[in-house]
Amino acid sequence: MNVIKAALSIIAALSAALIAYSAFFVRGDLGGVMAYLRARGALRRLRESGTPEQVAQGQAQLQALGQQVGDPALAAQLIPLALTVGLLVGALVWWAFSRRQSGTPRTDIQERMVYRLAHRKGGRFTLDDLRAASPLTDEQARAVTARLLDLGRLTRDGDTFRLP
Repeated sequence: MNVIKAALSIIAALSAALIAYSAFFVRGDLGGVMAYLRARGALRRLRESGTPEQVAQGQAQLQALGQQVGDPALAAQLIPLALTVGLLVGALVWWAFSRRQSGTPRTDIQERMVYRLAHRKGGRFTLDDLRAASPLTDEQARAVTARLLDLGRLTRDGDTFRLP
């Protein structure tokens, strides 16, 4: 699980850093980016049906628009900030997964597993059925059935448990 946690944290960190760098590169001007993309699409269509002079003029306009929208010098200066944002996002993902793993298993979820199994089996099941049909360990299965027996939500007939 640590490999998955590390991989997801790294992917999230790199993605966030790239998104932050991209936002800095265009100075947050999403409208300018969309105008550039529309102009690029128009140039692509112009290449199919336009004259060479029109294509050259379209390329020059697209390049001028790109220079207005993008600011590589600012983006280069803000690379440390983009990496810091990525590091924070990666740490947040790592923390979220660590918190999930270190928490104690919730008993209400385990009880719902037992109830679902009991309903699927017609109200009767054994510990072997519970072990085979759920991710509960032997110890967890015994604990949850004992808890449900104490609460009166299950009754026991030998090795078989049943809903009251």
